Amino acid sequence: MSKPKFLFGDIVVINESQVGVILKTWNRQINRRFEYDIYNRMTSNIESYFEDDIERYRVRHKFLNEEELCYQNM
Repeated sequence: MSKPKFLFGDIVVINESQVGVILKTWNRQINRRFEYDIYNRMTSNIESYFEDDIERYRVRHKFLNEEELCYQNM
């Protein structure tokens, strides 16, 4: 069985530009996909999304040098 990509408390991007926080992970046996309950900060609602429909929120305050890029890709 595969493991979920996201965990409780992870900050994610939903609906292309909205930010949310993972609250609960569901392993849906019927379609063998992970579904997440996410608190949507923009709407103040809890919404459900499949793993393929969300991405990890990433912040870059600087450009990475070659060594940092190497570790980032590991």
